[in-house]
Amino acid sequence: MSSTIDQLDVGLRLIRQRTSIQPEMGLILGSGLGFLADSVDGAEAIGYGELPGFPVSTVEGHASRLVLGQLSGRQVAIMQGRFHYYEGYTMERITLGVRLLGRLGAKIIIVTNAAGAIRSDLRPGDLMLISDHINLMGTNPLIGPNLDHLGPRFPDMSDAYSRDLREQARRVADAEGVELREGVYAAFSGPSYETPAEIRMLAKVGADAVGMSTIPEVIAAVHLGLKVLGISCISNLASGISKKPLTHDEVKETALKARDKFTRLLMALVGQVR
Repeated sequence: MSSTIDQLDVGLRLIRQRTSIQPEMGLILGSGLGFLADSVDGAEAIGYGELPGFPVSTVEGHASRLVLGQLSGRQVAIMQGRFHYYEGYTMERITLGVRLLGRLGAKIIIVTNAAGAIRSDLRPGDLMLISDHINLMGTNPLIGPNLDHLGPRFPDMSDAYSRDLREQARRVADAEGVELREGVYAAFSGPSYETPAEIRMLAKVGADAVGMSTIPEVIAAVHLGLKVLGISCISNLASGISKKPLTHDEVKETALKARDKFTRLLMALVGQVR
């Protein structure tokens, strides 16, 4: 139980030796979305391999480094690439990053991902504000002895994706002229894409988009008492809706096409949400 705390403490000391940045906000950038980290001023980049216990992402499109610096006038820490359960890492290791962001001082976490559209009015390239989630990954990062130093045994998830931050995000998107949809995100463990039958099930239970990440990090963030804002880049139509086979290349290509508006929105959000 102490190993996670020890790893966080060592990681915190290492980062403090490298930079004086005291991030008030943390960002986790998903598949094909790591480009935002290139806009950070005075950036100090630390490879995940340098941080104790951190996995290194094995998925193309994830740079595997922590970037600290200034963005839109705020001090931030950005995870340029995330870890996935399907890569074979434990939930404890998957959530080490977001827990370190909290220990560094971040009070707000912005999580992004690429997701498949289930709802009929969502199309590749759309940006979807996550209002809630459905965890179908078969596990939870808080299973096991509770880390009392980090949070309570039974954290409340009724406002996991902060209503206040979502309201602010809608106003920011309107001001920036960026259309922002909203919906429920569901996640399976992956790495296989979902079957058409699974997508039909998800539609019936209220999911609007589906992916293979994000939920463990959000649970860990809520456990820490952090406010979360989540945004999905709709990268493809889900299985059975799409008329062609699903590929990771399509995910990356769509993220690239949405790059300009996603960057504009995220830069504005970082500067304005509180």
